Amino acid sequence: MLRAQRAVPAWLAHPFRWQRLPVPWAAVARGALCAGPLLGAGLATGHPAPGVLAGLGSMLAGVNDRPGTRRTGIVHIGLPALASAFGMLIGASLQAAGAGWWLVPALFAVGFVSGAGSVAGPVRSNAGMQMLATTILGAGMPLPGAPWAKALYVLAGCLWLLVLRLVLRSPRPAGGALSGERAAVARVFDALSDALGAAGGPGAEAARRRLTAALDRADEALRLRRLTSRLLRRPARTEELLLTERFAAATALCEASVALLWEARPLPSRVAQSPRRFADALRTGRSPGRLSAPETSTAARGAFDRALLDAAVAFARREPLPAPEPGPAPSRRPGWRRVPAAVAGGALAAVGGRTRRGRSLFGPAGRDYGLRVAVCIAASTAVALMLRADHWYWLPATATFLVKPDLGPLFSRTVNRFAGTVAGVLVFAGAGLLLTGTWWPALVAGAGGALLPFATRHFALQTVAITLMVLSFVTVSGDPEAAVERIVDTSIACGIVLVVGHLPHLADPRRRIGQRVTAALWAAERFLRHVLEAEPGADPTARLALRRAAYRALGEARAAAETAAAELVAARDRSPDWLTVVTAAERIVDAATACAVRLDHGAHRPSTEEAERLCRALATMAEALEDPAREPDAAVTDPDLLPVPDCATLTDVAAELERIRGYAGAG
Repeated sequence: MLRAQRAVPAWLAHPFRWQRLPVPWAAVARGALCAGPLLGAGLATGHPAPGVLAGLGSMLAGVNDRPGTRRTGIVHIGLPALASAFGMLIGASLQAAGAGWWLVPALFAVGFVSGAGSVAGPVRSNAGMQMLATTILGAGMPLPGAPWAKALYVLAGCLWLLVLRLVLRSPRPAGGALSGERAAVARVFDALSDALGAAGGPGAEAARRRLTAALDRADEALRLRRLTSRLLRRPARTEELLLTERFAAATALCEASVALLWEARPLPSRVAQSPRRFADALRTGRSPGRLSAPETSTAARGAFDRALLDAAVAFARREPLPAPEPGPAPSRRPGWRRVPAAVAGGALAAVGGRTRRGRSLFGPAGRDYGLRVAVCIAASTAVALMLRADHWYWLPATATFLVKPDLGPLFSRTVNRFAGTVAGVLVFAGAGLLLTGTWWPALVAGAGGALLPFATRHFALQTVAITLMVLSFVTVSGDPEAAVERIVDTSIACGIVLVVGHLPHLADPRRRIGQRVTAALWAAERFLRHVLEAEPGADPTARLALRRAAYRALGEARAAAETAAAELVAARDRSPDWLTVVTAAERIVDAATACAVRLDHGAHRPSTEEAERLCRALATMAEALEDPAREPDAAVTDPDLLPVPDCATLTDVAAELERIRGYAGAG
């Protein structure tokens, strides 16, 4: 008799996952023009040390050279660049002072700051990781020069790639200026069309998450554009204001679309493809053309068609709407009232306050992150100093790129790091046998830089590219026999990270993942409360802002939960099923969005007591995850009290609350 195949454990399958991404040819060109040419310039001028340091800076900047607008590129590359230069200043100062065994406590302190920064978001997390890496390399690589000069060379290498990022970019679309921001908003309409096409099918939830990610990227791009305008003290241009209005139309259209997705009914192709016309209009500068005929079979469909019409009006305008006058303003529709931007900001304050406390460097999650990184770095540094006094830096540098808890499952990264290092060493050794002269390390570094943007789809391939580049730097700096030592040091570092990273206290997922899930639940609770307590016919400005905040927090929580699900943790079955909690919270926000659309169209409004019972139940779930010692209040989590009569969307909210209730007190 045939046996049923057993599913491969997630921690074992994760090392073989490969992301399917388009090839970023512009980034490949930038990578080829960075580390290799900078290293070659140092060799040509007889000053290899500046070439090595500048090449190192460009390599670290290349890791952050991801798709996005020019302004997001400046933030994502510029902040880690400053941190890298500061780390090199610290490390080179330690080397100049002959720190010796004082390196262990010094790197422990830097590692703690770097790890604690992981809770503050991906950009600051990358900045902390690169600061730690350059501190180690600056303290260990035997390069001549003053500490301040080394830091400037590293910063110059980072800025060289940033200059290339501003010059070498994808072709500008026909729509005119604002190419990056315009493309980001166009991708929102594309993702919306894909989500509508998947409605009622098995890929609906995944398509909705991709839509959320596209909204996040467009929102970030436009916020950076507005920030730049304020810093330069110049008024916003007409095309900027028009694009902001069209993004607002896209956001309102997405809200109505979430209600359609909640109904889970397959939509006609002409309806699903309607948002794609707006994406094409943004890219080409032409009119969206004819849209699908309006229909009012359901409240969600009526809201979608009205939002579609509003988007068409926004695209037809050639001049932005005038800014509202201070004080009360005429309503845009009967019964609607304008809400100042301060209302939306105030509505987000409660969510933001809890999120900031959860992301504090000195909060429980920050302390755990920092302690985990610091212990790994200190242990690997001590072992490296005991094994050899010279060239000790590779071991703790390897641990730096492995131990950060927000970069992926620890076991998967360790396996891929070892495999990528071995492959990189073999390729570098083969290149050394085939190529002759003093220039070949620069050629290998250039090839590694070109490979780096493509290699972001798999950590092992990224490790190959980085290994090729670092071995080129090490060879030029005077250590041509370092290749074999790299494999030995990588093996030791992987062992240290696996042991330290799985210590019970340092691997507790309640603090590492729970703070993000808790923040997501609080954001969902704030959005649900606003939907149920808002006045009939109120302007949706604050509601849209709260919904965006909730989905953004849920996206971060899902990323953390997926990482936790693929970890090799012995105590996993005693921890909450984080993915189930996040999925239930996502459905609560979806159902609350559908409820908001229906309430706008005259659906039954729950009583104050019913609304408070639902909101308090969700808050209780968040409190139970925030404080495991607290028992959920049965008075507000009793499933018999939760369903709201005559309101199907809120009945779904109650069902998902019951799903969360089984996990809130686990562990």
